[in-house]
Amino acid sequence: MVARAMANFSLTDLRLVNPRDGWPSDKARAAASRADHVIDAVRLFDTVEAATADLNFVLATTARPRDSFKPVRGPEEAAQDLKRRIGLGEATGILFGRERWGLNNHEVGLADEIVTFPVDPNFASLNIAQAVLLMSYAFQVAGKEGDLSPRFEAKVPPPALKADLFRLFEHLEASLDRAGYFFPEAKREVLTQNLRTMLTKAAFSEPEVRTLRGVVKAFDHESGRLADGGGAKTGEGGE
Repeated sequence: MVARAMANFSLTDLRLVNPRDGWPSDKARAAASRADHVIDAVRLFDTVEAATADLNFVLATTARPRDSFKPVRGPEEAAQDLKRRIGLGEATGILFGRERWGLNNHEVGLADEIVTFPVDPNFASLNIAQAVLLMSYAFQVAGKEGDLSPRFEAKVPPPALKADLFRLFEHLEASLDRAGYFFPEAKREVLTQNLRTMLTKAAFSEPEVRTLRGVVKAFDHESGRLADGGGAKTGEGGE
């Protein structure tokens, strides 16, 4: 699951220190959900010292206060600093602890700084995959320079032409006129302007105007059917 979280954000350098269940692991590959490129590139080490020997800067993740006087950062600030260091040519890494009890004091002592997450102090425990996902996301966002736009956006239909909107005005007002809405006659102009203002402020798209005309048409048809004393209902949709 760690490999999967890394792959979501284009990270591939996964180093394992003395994995409890050995390596390679078919179970881990299955849990990676096709993040095979991360699994295949895994490097094994016997100690944290060996795993971090070629790095210039290491962050240790922990949810518990430590006795050391190392700087403590949140994930966003830590990720920004990692980006800066990488830009200077430094080799950096993030150290995550065991699933059950995290990093021990000796291992935290090997890191340069501590990164911790703003979780509820009454329930601060994260599993490894969650912690990796949070740091991977923070690292990805740090490279966006403030651009947090989503990966894709909903299609935006074209705005309605004024001609289509004017036809909606005429259609709706004619229907309301038949229903006796503009009463007394002295209020017709005010009521008409209020309706047109509301419809204009809505900034309808072309499909929305078509839909509204269809709604008005359906009401007109039903009103006519009731006035005729019944009859079969025909026709759907707008113009």
